[in-house]
Amino acid sequence: MIGFFKRSKSSTFSSSEPDRYGLIAGNGQFPLLILDAARKQGVEMVVAAIKGETSTQVESRALAVEWLGVGQLGKLIKYFKREGVKKAIMAGQVKHTQIFSDALPDLRMLKVLTSLKTKNTSALIVAVADELAAEGIELIDSTVFLEPLLATSGVMTRRRPNRYEQADIDYGLRIATEIARLDLGQTVVVSDRAVVAVEAMEGTDATILRAGEIVRRRRPLTVIKVARPSQDMRFDVPVIGLPTLETMLRAGATALSITAAKTLIFDRDEVIRFANEHKITIIGCKLSS
Repeated sequence: MIGFFKRSKSSTFSSSEPDRYGLIAGNGQFPLLILDAARKQGVEMVVAAIKGETSTQVESRALAVEWLGVGQLGKLIKYFKREGVKKAIMAGQVKHTQIFSDALPDLRMLKVLTSLKTKNTSALIVAVADELAAEGIELIDSTVFLEPLLATSGVMTRRRPNRYEQADIDYGLRIATEIARLDLGQTVVVSDRAVVAVEAMEGTDATILRAGEIVRRRRPLTVIKVARPSQDMRFDVPVIGLPTLETMLRAGATALSITAAKTLIFDRDEVIRFANEHKITIIGCKLSS
């Protein structure tokens, strides 16, 4: 049953201890990978878990867990301060409907929401980070424990992009970078140097599937997923994993371009194996200046 996971008496915060880390955990694998990687580096974390989003598996991996509604910013801050948290990491997505439609904000979150000039996720999280900072809690780079999972520059698979795929990548990078700059999404799907689908709130996989439905395998697709030109590594870091490749296969996509050093690859060995098996090419591209 979802509830508060009690910590042992020995874990009680002491001012003589090093900075305590807190994790604000959304859905998916990202929060679990952080907890496992941090533990291997000798860091135990307390977790603020989001009801309806976070996997219950965090309870077996964290020093302490408290389950919160997505709009309970005041409760989150009180919990982290009670636990002595000085550095916080945000990992895992939260459904946009939860953030802007279904959430019941407490007074602290209501103050943040009413201060926003634009209602997008990036603006909201920056405002939340400012609220945390005002309470002495620093929101830090979400990849700090996961640097080995960041995409490398160049071709990562056996097959290189052919000239048609490379032309789509070159074209798609310009479009995707502009879309990301406007904070509309981070993914475009291209075929024959024409944009077939652009990501909005539905997410990468849904965008790829929509492109597949439009083209219906009459021609191959190329997927371009980018970091923002001024990507804030504290949140919304681009991520791919095996489900991304499986979705590409279903849609008829044969090439994937991602931003080197700013995109996380979950289950990297499995992703590369799957790509090689199905002749999908993956390339890490540097952001243009």
